[in-house]
Amino acid sequence: MEKRKVTNVLIVGVGGQGTLLTSRILADVAVRMGFDVKVSEIHGMAQRGGSVVSQVRFGEKVYSPIIKKGDADLLLAFEKIEAARWLEYLKPDGRVIVNNERIDPLPVMSGKVKYPDDIVDRIKAVVANTLMVNATETAIACGNVKAANVVLLGVLTAATGLPVDKVKQAIERNVPSKALEVNLKAFKAGLELYSTVV
Repeated sequence: MEKRKVTNVLIVGVGGQGTLLTSRILADVAVRMGFDVKVSEIHGMAQRGGSVVSQVRFGEKVYSPIIKKGDADLLLAFEKIEAARWLEYLKPDGRVIVNNERIDPLPVMSGKVKYPDDIVDRIKAVVANTLMVNATETAIACGNVKAANVVLLGVLTAATGLPVDKVKQAIERNVPSKALEVNLKAFKAGLELYSTVV
């Protein structure tokens, strides 16, 4: 990755999906690669399944932690509606990595609105470079559904050319020891998953 250019990664999901851990790992990797790094986190109603957004910016010099609309290079979405909600933040040539997961927001659960059946088509109509992955299924196969975030991190690593060894080391530094084995397995599975979906 070019050091002078600032790379903007928007990580979105709902409470409990591990978006904040993912942003911490990505920021850790960027620091170890010698980049200036800024991170912003918006928790919202995270404890109740509300939106959680992390913004990770890295480059030679980063002045603000906030990604403006139209400036994100990559949108990493842990859920389909969340992907659609944040598309306007992407650059025209930006890319989206979306977990093929449906988590009904409160208005859907209460029956006020319907979850759009064509959400994937809508996302792809706006962003040509959209990658849909079954991270949740992959995490379950690895032994823990909660490792879907690290599966997605594996996909992101393969998609962007981040150094695999540095990401693996950052996982080892940031994941609790009791969950480390399954997370490393999930990361490897995410790297492999990328090659099957491109």
